[in-house]
This record gives sequence, C-alpha cells and structure tokens, in this order.
Amino acid sequence: MQAQSPPEIFSERAIASGSRPPEAPAATRRIGIHTSIAGGFGEALELASRLRCTTMQIFSASPRMWTDGRQMIEPDSAAKFRQRRRELGIAPLVIHANYLINLAAPDEIKRAKSIRAFRGELERALALDAEYLVVHPGSRLGSTTGEATGQVAESLRLASEGLDLGPLRVLIEITAGQGSAVGSRLEELRAILDACPEMGLGVCLDTAHLFAAGYEIRNEAGLDKTVEEIGRVIGLDRVSVVHVNDSKAAFGSRVDRHEHLGQGQIGLDALRRLVNHPGFAGRAFILETPIDHPGDDWRNLRELWRMAGVEWKGPAGPGHTVAGRRKSDAAAAKRRG
Repeated sequence: MQAQSPPEIFSERAIASGSRPPEAPAATRRIGIHTSIAGGFGEALELASRLRCTTMQIFSASPRMWTDGRQMIEPDSAAKFRQRRRELGIAPLVIHANYLINLAAPDEIKRAKSIRAFRGELERALALDAEYLVVHPGSRLGSTTGEATGQVAESLRLASEGLDLGPLRVLIEITAGQGSAVGSRLEELRAILDACPEMGLGVCLDTAHLFAAGYEIRNEAGLDKTVEEIGRVIGLDRVSVVHVNDSKAAFGSRVDRHEHLGQGQIGLDALRRLVNHPGFAGRAFILETPIDHPGDDWRNLRELWRMAGVEWKGPAGPGHTVAGRRKSDAAAAKRRG
C-alpha cells in the first residue's frame, strides 16, 4: 500500500465561508495537533479548525480507561462529524488508540482484554471515517522480542477479524524503548508488518521516540542516515504520519518525555530539517507537545507552520487554549511506551 497523496485541503465551501484561509502554501502541507474530545467530537473538529489545522489527531474514547470494545459512537454523531470534516477539509483524521492496550502481553487474559479494546478502536475509527489508527505495539513483560512481535501480529489479526477496514490503515508507532516496550527498533516494526501482510499496516514515526531510541536526527548527516535506514528497513511509503515533538530526554536514553518545540534536546533547526526532508514529503505532521500554560497548543502549532514556510499571525478564532492532551494526560499515558 502506497502513502496517500495530499488531499485537497481547502474545499470551495470552506474558503467561501471564511472558515479556512485560502493561502496556497498552507494548502500543500498537512499540519495539526492532537485535540481533546472532552467537549465532544464535533467541538474537537471545530477547535482544530480554529487552530488552523489541516490534519488532526484525537482519541475515540478515554485513553486511560478500559472500554472493553463496547463503547461505540452514536450514528448521528458520527454522521455529523464526517460531514463537518468534509466541509472543513481537514484530512487525514488520525485516531490514537488507548494507551492501556498491550497487544504484546504474554498474559493471555491481559492480551484478550487488549484485543477486545483494540477491536473497539477499529470500529470507532471506521464510524468516523478515519484514515489512520495509530497504536503502540506494547510491552513484552518478560517474553523475548521475537515472541512479543509475534503476539502483536496475532493480536492485530484477531482484533480485525471479520471487519472490512476499507481505506483505514493501522499504523504501528515507533517507541522510545522505555521499560520493556516493543518497537523501538525499525527491525521490530518490520517484523510486525511482515507478519500481517493482509492488513497493509503502516508506521507512525515520533521525533522524540526516534531520538530517545538512539536514531540521530539532530544534524543533517544523521537525519539523512536515519531516513535512509527507515527507507531500507521499513520503506518510506509505509510511513504515513509523523508526530513532531521535541524531547526532554537525552539522546539514546530510551525515556519518553515530550517537550515544546525548540525547548528540548532536539531543537528547532533539526525539527525543521526533518519536517522539510524530501523523504517525508506529503506526510501528516502532528504535534503531541505538552500544554503547560494556556496557548501552548497554538504557540507550538505556529512554530510548526513556520518550519513549513507558513506564517500565521494568530488562530482563526477564540478558544485555542484547551486543544491537545493536557500535561497530566500525556504524562500518565505516554510513560507506558
């Protein structure tokens, strides 16, 4: 399966209504942020639009509670969301799976619970017409890496059994390697992809995870080498989404701690080179930076747009201080990967 080409970001209706600016440079880039669903799916979408997002990421349910696969989206709510997203031209929609899910769990009961929960993630993603569903592979918890990657593949097959995924593509996210997390090496991700050829799996990169896992991206030579390795081991056509985050943790530390752009160990220059690297052309770039103070979401988005060569004076409307995941949400959940 090839990486999807950039969609037509600005529909005529959206431009005419003034809800999206018609600037051509912005129309060629897909840039967004993880947006909270605390006010509902519709409000998350409107918030992303006010923040000038051309792509977005959400959770489809609480990331810190087991849904056991039974928490579904009301058909009317899903239909309204799909229609409004088409009007706004925000694409792709990326859904991030629950952080409690551990598809690699060696314990059969825990893995069965994770499979049921991921089945629910797939069904909700299909209801919202999401293009991508991102999931962390999980932690091996005493098993070998080979056994763990095999468990992940089997869990994915069981969770998707009988479902027509259509254009929905499941993306396995690279991890920092914290604890016994699987997926901090490209070869581990490739093993999962190869074990599920029928699913057309892809990969989600994360700059903070890559850096903490020991992939050099701070200088031009290191970035080129890392991109070449991604292409050789995974295939660049299988990378659809890139989470853009600076890192509080040191290079190779295997510690997952996101930081505001330019305030961490990676730096603005390095992130700018990565966002504009030809190997990642046409990909969706999504922020998962912390929100320590009101407006942090917009400040990080503005910086990311600057990296892409687009300068915004401000958000398209009020209410831009509550987007994304709050610091407490991210801290509680992301430590698991």
